[in-house]
Parts: sequence; C-alpha cells; structure tokens
Amino acid sequence: MPDIEVKLRYLTEITDANISYCKELISIVDEVRHLDGIKGNFMVSEIEYLAPATSHEETKLSSLIIYSSVREIVEHQQYVFETLWNKSMSAEKRIRELKEGVTIHYQTKVVEDPEEVVREISTLIANSNELCTCLTSGGMQYSYNHFTEIRKKILEKQKKGEHKGIRYVTNVTRDNAKIAKQFLESGVLMRHMKNLPPMSFGVSDKEIAATIEKMEGGKMVQNLLVSNEPAYVNHFHFIFEDLWTRGIDAEERIADLEGGIESADVEVIPMSSTAKVLYLNLVKKAEKEIIIMFPTTNAFIRQKDIGVIQFSEEAVRERNVKVRILMPSHKSTEDVAGQLKENYQEHIDIRYIEQVSDTKATILVVDRKVSLVMEIRDDSKQTFDEAIGLSTYSSSKPGVLSYVSIFENLWKETELYEQLKYQDKMQKEFINIAAHELRTPIQPILGITQVLRSQIKDIKQQELLEITIRNAKRLQRLSNDILDITKIEGKSLELNKEEFNLNDVVINAIDDLTLDRDFLKKEKLTLSYNPDNDCRVKADKGRISQVISNLLNNAVEFTVEGTILVSVEKDKISNNNGNNGTIIVSVKDSGQGIDQSILPRLFTKFASKSYKGTGLGLFISKGIVEAHGGKIWGENNADGRGAKFSFSLTTSH
Repeated sequence: MPDIEVKLRYLTEITDANISYCKELISIVDEVRHLDGIKGNFMVSEIEYLAPATSHEETKLSSLIIYSSVREIVEHQQYVFETLWNKSMSAEKRIRELKEGVTIHYQTKVVEDPEEVVREISTLIANSNELCTCLTSGGMQYSYNHFTEIRKKILEKQKKGEHKGIRYVTNVTRDNAKIAKQFLESGVLMRHMKNLPPMSFGVSDKEIAATIEKMEGGKMVQNLLVSNEPAYVNHFHFIFEDLWTRGIDAEERIADLEGGIESADVEVIPMSSTAKVLYLNLVKKAEKEIIIMFPTTNAFIRQKDIGVIQFSEEAVRERNVKVRILMPSHKSTEDVAGQLKENYQEHIDIRYIEQVSDTKATILVVDRKVSLVMEIRDDSKQTFDEAIGLSTYSSSKPGVLSYVSIFENLWKETELYEQLKYQDKMQKEFINIAAHELRTPIQPILGITQVLRSQIKDIKQQELLEITIRNAKRLQRLSNDILDITKIEGKSLELNKEEFNLNDVVINAIDDLTLDRDFLKKEKLTLSYNPDNDCRVKADKGRISQVISNLLNNAVEFTVEGTILVSVEKDKISNNNGNNGTIIVSVKDSGQGIDQSILPRLFTKFASKSYKGTGLGLFISKGIVEAHGGKIWGENNADGRGAKFSFSLTTSH
C-alpha cells in the first residue's frame, strides 16, 4: 500500500511554563499555533473525534474519553477547530513575544460610556507609533476639545524621532477652518475631502477606534468600536491611505476659504456604496432643480429601488423642486413614468431617448451646482451596488454646466423629435388622402377616354386621346406609388399570398412591356428570357409582378440598344431540413449602368438622375421584396456595359 501523508496541526496556549515543550512540539508536527485562553482538550481528524470527558491533573492521563465517528459531530468539531485556528497566531511569533517580554491579547469591543470613550481614544493615541485619523467636519471640534494635550506630546515625540507623526483626513469647512489651521500649525498633516465615508475612525500601528456618530458641534461620542485585531488594523489602514491619496492639501483649502473662494471639488469614488449614499444625499438636499439622465431602463429601475424617485417626489412636495428626467421608453417603466407626470404635472417632466449601447453612465445634476456621474459596470445586475463601477463627483462650475448643456440639448432634441413625428404623421395622412382623392377621378377619365378612342375614326383625334390616356396612366401610376410608399413606411403593406409559377408572371410582364409604345420605338433593343422549368413560389402575385415590371421598365428606360436578359434560377443551396430553397430573378441590361453617385442610395426614395420618372420604383420594389422575406440588390456589369438587378424569394417546395 502507498504511504499516507498525515498533516498534524496543534493549537494551544503557549506560556512561560510550557514553552520548552512547545518548542519540542514544533520540531515534531507540521504546525503549532497559539491562542489565549483555551479551555479543554480535543482531537479531530477527517472521520473521528476524541476528547477527555473530565478534567484531569497535569501530566496525568484522563480516566474517561469521549469518542465519536458520527459525521455530523466530526464536522461540527472540525468547524470549531478551524474557527479557533483562524483566530490564532503562529507559535514562533508567540515564543518571540515571550522572550521579549511582550504579551498581546487580541480583542474587539464596543465602549458605550462617553467618558470611557475619551479614555480609550487617549490610550490609542498615547501608545501609537503612527496615527492616522479620518474625521467628519463635526469631529474636528470633538478632537480639539478632548485630545489637544496628548496630541502635543505625540508631536513632541515626533520632533525627537520617536514617532512617525499624525495625519488627518477631514472635510474642511468655513465652520472648522480655524481649528484645522491650528492643527496644521501644531505639526499635524492634513488633507481635505468633501465626501467622506459615513464614519470617523483613528488607526495606529496597533489598534483602531471607530464611530458612526457625526459629533456635530463637538458632541460627545456615545459608542465606540475598539479593536487590536490585525485584520481590523490593516483594513482601516487601507481605507485611510486611499482617502489620503484622493484628498487635497488642507492649507490650499483653507486659503481658498479665507479668500472667499469656494474651491471646486472633483472626486473619483471607487466604492458603489459610497456613491449611493452621496447620490441620495444630493437628491435629498436639492433646493431648486434635479435633472437625471438614465442610460438604460435597468438603470432607472435600480435607482428607483434605492429611493431616488421617492426622494425626488419629496423634494417636489416639500420645496417645489423642478425635476426633469431623460430615459429610454419601455413597457416596464411606462406606468411609473406616467404616474409621476400625472401626479406632479408642473414639477416633474419625463422625456424619452433612445437606449444606446455605448452610453454607460447615469448623470445627475442638482441645482446646476454639483454633478454625479455613475458608470455602469454590469447593467444586467439587479442591485445598485453590483451594477455601478466608478463614480465622479464634481462641483466644478465648467464641468457641471457642461453636463447641463448636454442634458438641455438632448431635451430639446426630444421636443423637436416629437414635433417631427407629429408633422411626419400629418404629412403622411395628407399624402394618403391626396393620393386616394387623386386616384378616384383617374379611373373614369381613363375609361371614358379609352371608349372615345375606340369610337372615333379620325386619326388626329385618336392621337390626341392617346396622349390623354398615356398621361392619365402616368398619373395613375404616381398615385398608386404614393399609396404604396405610405403603406411600406407605415408597415401596413398587406400581402395576399398564393402559390403560383413564377415563370408565368415573368412572361406576362414581358408581354405587357413589348406592347408598350416606348419599347416598340426602340428597334435596336431585344428582350430575352431564360425560364427555369419549375419555379413555384408562395407570394403576392400582383406585388411580385409589380417588382418585375419596375425592373423591366428601368432597364428599357436606360438602354438604347442591345439586349435585356431576364433569368429565373434556383439557388443550389437549400435549407438543412430539405424543404424550401431560394429562387433568384434577375434583369440584366446593356445600357448606361448605374451612376456612381446614385449607387450608395440606390433603393431610397427619389434616387434617380433621369429627366423622367419619380425614382420611387426601386424603393417600392425593395419594400415588397423585403415584406416577402427576400432581398433585392443592383450592381454594374463586370464588362462596364449596363447593370443587373436581382431579387430573391423562397420557393414553395
């Protein structure tokens, strides 16, 4: 059998009395650690648990042992051991402390007596080799009232090289600037930061003391968290260094305040929880105006959930604050938005913008004095803390007004867009009515004129009637085209699909064309067709005939001589399920080709350089083909003569 490696870990309280045994144990087992105040003994492996059932005298064996291999009991004792192990320290470090005469007992406690709080903080300062303090603006007065003398002693030790000094991060305001100046003059290093974490704390090289109380006006602290646990000390050191790095020199801040200049703050906030507190506070304190731009629907929902909309409503009710919101339109938010606009008609206005994938930040501006830009890290997350990345706070006037300008421009664009939509709707309705009204008298004019032409024998009069008929047909095509465009743009083009042979439709379109007077005049132009044997499709027969006729008429219009070749062929590639394939209809001419200036907008409205025609045929053809799920395209021929237009449809089998 292969050797099984067993790892032995021992946890004990190392004292002067047992230090020699512990040193010997270190050389035998894998790891030994120390923990103060251990009571009782037990051993636990992966599958078994063992412990003396009664207390026993030193060096003597226990007379009664508890043993268990029950999985639940073993797992519980493993958890107990790991919990104790994680709170312990290395045996080597403990032995070193005993040799040097230093004994450290790690503990975390809450002090609830105001006088005891002062004593604890004084002890922390006195025992420190380095002191870093983060204070609210009110905490400056508290520090001045209670710790001035001990701070002087520490600064004297610093001058002698016996202390690393004192550093403060605080919000320097007009109210505490005088005290801050005294601190600086005494030798304290200080930096200013407007948006501090919602707690004050001091951290030395050995311990921390922290409170969430604001200490306004130097008010006594009622509750204080104190700990010398290394994990706490390291954590608060990290927080302080981050704040110190982002702070600005307090002397510059005081100079601005004394000069009557309220210096601008620009701060990058990496923690979403801090940004959330600041966000809500800014909305709560708004006096005149709140403008917010939400980049996504999810951003609106998340920020509604943390209370932004609620606090905005309170600002409206309590202080008559004006609120304007830009956000994407979505079914999930239309009820909330509609209710806000209805309940606060004169104070809350909401307009809609397109949701753009590249836009990844919520922008808040309050009273045109401060801005907060919150970047979205992951828009799929449900909570604010998970979704938000970096945030940027600013009271810089140029920066804030830049965001106001962006917002105002988008606000005006939404207004113009609504006006354009209304005008476009009215225009389409007018065109639709005009086209219908135009078409109504055309049909009787055509019918009566054609009857007259058949009854009149005079050739001159027949020619005059022919001119009338030709122009009436042009007017009829124009009114039909306008109606088709209205349907295509309004996505109301109806298709009456049926199964038919595409060859029949092509042949009928060619027959109609060859009887046209314009075609008959072109004696040097020939028309050729290469049909496929079986080209059955399920489509709107009349609409497909309209597309083919449009392509044939275009080819005739731009070809003086040569050949127009029509082809219908099946694509060799069919669907994987073996059912429907693709059929391609092409009209190739030897005319002047597609003008390069027209090519990029070939299938748009009015794309034509011809002296006649409206340039609507290709646009309509594209709408018809795409309504059938097909594609249409055009290109100049490779030999430089003429062009080729093609469209695809799905075969019915």
